Amino acid sequence: MISNGIFTSLLLHDGYIVPNAAMIAICCGAALVLGVLTSILYMYRNSYNRGFAVALVLLPVVVAAVVAVVNGNIGIGIGIGGAFGLVRFRSAPGTARDILAIFLAMAAGLICGSGYVLLAACVVAFVFIVGFIMLTLGFGTRNMKERELRITVPESLDYTDSFDEVFSEFLSACELEKVKTTNMGSLYKLYYRVTLKDPKREKEMIDKLRVRNGNLEIVCGFIDTSKPEL
Repeated sequence: MISNGIFTSLLLHDGYIVPNAAMIAICCGAALVLGVLTSILYMYRNSYNRGFAVALVLLPVVVAAVVAVVNGNIGIGIGIGGAFGLVRFRSAPGTARDILAIFLAMAAGLICGSGYVLLAACVVAFVFIVGFIMLTLGFGTRNMKERELRITVPESLDYTDSFDEVFSEFLSACELEKVKTTNMGSLYKLYYRVTLKDPKREKEMIDKLRVRNGNLEIVCGFIDTSKPEL
């Protein structure tokens, strides 16, 4: 016996999955609501494409409808799987947040399509609440004092300790990550990962570094995080 509750499918009848129009309509309606919640969570404090936001709303409905029809029918399932196998998807690599939103929308559709509407609602609600709290609290926000510092120096300058005095005044942490020669070996590029004591004094630090490196190029900015995700 299957107990009543969130683990009871609306499509079950006497222990068998028996899809009918009314129950499929309820499942698709629930999937639509959960798709809206997923899209809202994705759009919260995030730059987004309107088409992608709409797709997140409709994706669970499509998945739920397909799963509800396929439920209990192996022949239809194989046929639909073959049809989808002919489709080739090409898109730009997404961020971790894009991928999470797609997986959540598909999961909501799959669970709703199987008739477990309450379970799908609980899963999406849980992710929605946890995600909202984490975004509101700024979980995972980068340290605003961390910088990537690039200094170009002439080959005649011994960079080993030339900037120590400036670094000790303006930085609480400093690490030389790599050194690169450029301009036929006449210049060196130094790559540092640093932590500023006071971000408001960044310009003052750069001005003092310019005096020591012969007014050559200096780049100071946030650490690049635009690497492939997932």
